[in-house]
Formats: sequence, C-alpha cells, structure tokens
Amino acid sequence: MSETTGVVDVTRATGASGRDVFGKVRLRNAARLDPYLLAAAFFAAYMIVSVSRYLQAESRSWDLGIFEQVVRSYARLQAPVSDLKGPGFVILGDHFSPVLLLLAPFYRLFPTPVTLLVAQSALFAISVVPVTRAAARLLGRARGAAIGGAYGLSWGLQGAADFDFHEICFAVPLIAVSLEAVLAQRYRSALLWALPLLLVKEDLGLTVAAIGLVVAIRTWRTHQATAQIAFAVALTGLLAFFVTVGVVIPAFNDGGGYDYWAKLDPEETAPGSALLNGAGDKLRTLLWLLIPTTGLLALRSPLLIAIAPTLAWRFASQDENHWSMAWHYDAILMPIVFLAFVDALQGARFSGRPWQRVYAYHLPAAVLAAALALTTTRPLASVFDGATYKPTPASEAGARALAVIPDGASVEVNVRPIAQLTRRCRVFWFGNTAGLVPDYIVYYERGLTADTLLGYAKDLHPSATYTLKAEDTGYWILQRTR
Repeated sequence: MSETTGVVDVTRATGASGRDVFGKVRLRNAARLDPYLLAAAFFAAYMIVSVSRYLQAESRSWDLGIFEQVVRSYARLQAPVSDLKGPGFVILGDHFSPVLLLLAPFYRLFPTPVTLLVAQSALFAISVVPVTRAAARLLGRARGAAIGGAYGLSWGLQGAADFDFHEICFAVPLIAVSLEAVLAQRYRSALLWALPLLLVKEDLGLTVAAIGLVVAIRTWRTHQATAQIAFAVALTGLLAFFVTVGVVIPAFNDGGGYDYWAKLDPEETAPGSALLNGAGDKLRTLLWLLIPTTGLLALRSPLLIAIAPTLAWRFASQDENHWSMAWHYDAILMPIVFLAFVDALQGARFSGRPWQRVYAYHLPAAVLAAALALTTTRPLASVFDGATYKPTPASEAGARALAVIPDGASVEVNVRPIAQLTRRCRVFWFGNTAGLVPDYIVYYERGLTADTLLGYAKDLHPSATYTLKAEDTGYWILQRTR
C-alpha cells in the first residue's frame, strides 16, 4: 500500500499473478466478442452471395420481385399489393407476413431490391450471435466458436442466402434467441421471443406451439407457473395458426380460401400415402439436417421438437420443392438443430459411457470441419471466386435491353428480368395479367425467336398489337403499339 495514497499496488502485491488476472480479463472480454465477429464475417459473406446474384441478373424465382412490390407498397403507406401474384393482389391473401412492414422505412430511403437482400443478410448474421453465445457459455470458448462457425456455414442458411429474399429471414434470429433463452433457463424470455413469429408467416404459429411445449417439458416439475404460461403460449400458437389460415388469409384472398391447402392433395385416400411420395428426397433432407450438422447427437435434445411442425407440413405437401434441400425452407430449422446440438453436447460430456464423452469432446471440431468441406460446393464458395464480382454478358445485355423501358411502364415478364424492373415499373407475371394489357412484354430465353414471342403476345392479348423493341443475348422486349 502506498504511504501517501493508501492505494494497493496490484503489481507489487501479486507479481506475475497480477498479470495473469489482467490477462484473464482481456481473454474474457475477447471471448465476448467472438459471436459478433463471426456475425460480421457472415453478414459480409451472405451479402456478397445474394447481392452479386441480383447484380448478375441471376434470380431463380419471382419471390424477390413479389416482396419488393409488397415492401414498396408499405413504404408508400398503401395496402401490401403484389401485381406479380395478380393485378392488385393483396399479399395477405397469400401469406400472413405483416413483419415485412419493418422494412418499409429502409426501402423508403433506399428504393431497390438490394435493401431487402442486405436486410436478409443482416438477419441471418444476427442469428449467429445467440447460437455462438449459447454454445460458448455451456461448452467453452473454443467449442462455442466452432459451433458458431459451423452454424454460419450451414447449408440451410447458405441456401436461403442464395435464394434472393424470403420473409422467413425474420424467423431465423427470433428462433435462435428464443432457444438460447431456453438453454439459459430464462423461460419466460424464451416465450416472449417466440411470440413475434406469429407475424412472420402463418405456419410459424405451429413452431410457437412447439417452443411452448419445449418450455413446458423443461419446467413442469420445477416451475409449474412457468409451465402453465408455456402451455398458454402453445395454445396461442395453435389458435393463431387456425385463425390466420381459416379467417384472416381467406378474407384477403379473391377465392375466399387458403390456396396452400391444395398442396396437401386432399384426393389422397390411403392413410400415410402422401408422406411416402418422394420418400427418398425426404429421407435425404432429414439426414442432412442431422448428420453433418450434429452427428445425430441433436436427437438427444427435446429442443428438436421445434422442427416437427415445419417438417410435417413440408413432407405432407405434394410439391416436391418442399421435400428437398433446395430453396430457403431449411433456414428456420438451422438454429433449432444447432441449439439442440449444444443442449445434447452439454449432457453427453458427462455421460457414464467413455466413448460417448470422447465423441462429444471431438464433435464440435468435426462438425466445423464438415461445414468447411461442404462449403467448397455451396454458395459461400463464390465469395472467393473473382467472377462473383464481375458483370456477366447476360447481366450487361439485360441492362442494355431493359434501359429502353421507361419508368412507370406496365410490363409482363418471366423470371429473370423481374427483380431488375420491380423498383421502377408495374410488373406482372407472364400470362397472369387478368385481362390488363401491358405496355411492354419482356422475356428471357436463349434460342427464342421474335415470331414465337409475338405469337405468345397475340395469344395473351388478341386485341393488342406488339412490335419487337429490342433483343440482346436472350432478352426479348416487345412494345405495345396499339
């Protein structure tokens, strides 16, 4: 202690141990940054994948265009209309996703599809934080970072980032934070984080119910009051699902129903026969969900219950796109699977079986290695490809051809040109204008001829006359002259 100040000199009092204390503090502070550094890296990677796809005019579906039309409507304080689904079609008659309203202020400032892609990349990246944080808290820094890295590289998130845009990007971080709270035994917080899923998409009411069930299972013997709240949340999720698909969506739908019931093929008569269709694809998806991501260990955790609703409707569907690993459908399952993995690892480390302890000890590194190996053939590999950052002949041709279309024109299109036009034109899906005659028809197909496209136009709009306005490397543009 200093004679003049009375302050203890830590360095003198502790010597090397003082340095050890400060070193541990610095290490602990650095460890707290791991989830955020990983999230920042994945944000950049996801953004490169999705934005480069848009800039190279390689959209694979109409979804980015649909969602831009909806967000643009919200930004203009109008009803959420998507003309791609049909002239004046209110999107709440298709899916219940009022959460998209949150993007309106950003789109108002930056009116471009890129705004949606950047927002989606940020939301996916944010979900890395709770997954990494939960893993590090329960398993240690190194294993936490390994699992966080494997999660960010997971094929479900990569596939979704590569699929333009979808509203489920809001669900991914909500599920991750909710299940992180479950693992931290902050059960009421977990339920509160799950409830906003009801505003993301109608089927997620069933996921809310599943999370409520998970919390009830964990708390029934020790916190019955919390368990009762969890059961109430589960019931709320079920009720919300049936109200949205049975009342809300039909109220906005021109046909007065929920169009996606048809995907379940009600004409199937043999019990379970619908589930057997595409059994190979379904099994493959299930194995990919559990083997490279968790080494099957996630099966030991009750958190895995939360994947059941999504897999149930997907596997019951007769749309083969729902069964496979393509598109965006597996993104919301990734935080569930990985946090179930963390939960199972925590218990397996103290197993009475030596082989199980060894397996649990090495599995985080193995899962990260598998994710890195698989990424060589997944979308994030394009981050390291110089061609990703250069325009393609098709994108340059599209820019030239589409430049002849004035802002505010009505345009009928097929897939590739959609997202290049929705920010400045009124865009309809090819063959779905409900009698409206557009100013332009834009079609992308290599090998097409002008006569063929003019024939299409005559069939679709017999009272109108179109002439060829431009053609460039697969882009065909017809202009209405009468």
